[in-house]
Amino acid sequence: MEILRLAAFSDGVTGGNPAGIVIEPSFPKAMIMRQVAADVGYSETAFAVPFEDGYKVRYFSPESEVPFCGHATIALGAVLAQKYGAGSFDLTLKTSDISVSGKPDGELYSATLTSPPTSTSACPEELLPQALQLFGLSSSQLNMALPPIIADAGSAQLMLTLNDREDLRSMNYDLSAGKALMEAADLVGISLSYFDEAGVVHTRSAFASGGVLEDPATGAAAAALGGYLRDVNWPDYLNGIDIVQGEDMGMRSILRVDLTDEVGSPVQVSGTARLL
Repeated sequence: MEILRLAAFSDGVTGGNPAGIVIEPSFPKAMIMRQVAADVGYSETAFAVPFEDGYKVRYFSPESEVPFCGHATIALGAVLAQKYGAGSFDLTLKTSDISVSGKPDGELYSATLTSPPTSTSACPEELLPQALQLFGLSSSQLNMALPPIIADAGSAQLMLTLNDREDLRSMNYDLSAGKALMEAADLVGISLSYFDEAGVVHTRSAFASGGVLEDPATGAAAAALGGYLRDVNWPDYLNGIDIVQGEDMGMRSILRVDLTDEVGSPVQVSGTARLL
């Protein structure tokens, strides 16, 4: 089994979120894929097998299977572009159909994924105080212009928007407590964001459900954020959303979200990938 390693949503030749990519004629057993993901040690490894004119894809963290992973999809797009040249590739997931395009870009690869449909739902009343306690935050530290919400673009994310960049920089939490909270609330992750004066969104993404404290770049959370901003008619969202993630981890990553005004429709998340 060949395992390729790439960093997706890189900042040029640095940063990005590492992902493993495995392309095989058929899927290994789930327990084997989970063990491979654990051995690779990245937040996700994507397994792809040929299907019709595209690929079936499954994503595994070191501890669980996840329905959709954005950065591993970008990495897969780069691998397919390396293998076949520039093009668009249809992907069949367990719960939805998506696509990814990729092309060589100097010593990097550029890729764009088209997400599953987006949706938002109210944050359960009991969940917010639990999440605030987890991160050591108070409600006064939240930017209520974008109130807490559950946003989904292939995986459910609790969205918390902060008033102060320093609060985002100091994000920390207990991994086991975070895992218990996410599993109880049926969340894949919790995303904390800060919107700067230039309109750039700075984010950090807790992924305790997968056994990972934090991801340096999270395409699924970026897609969910795009759907959320569209649902609340956030100013200028149609001009695209620029996201910086991983900066406070020393792994600065760049994500770009583009979308239409059709509520619930898929969004596009773009970035570069570099071989590791």
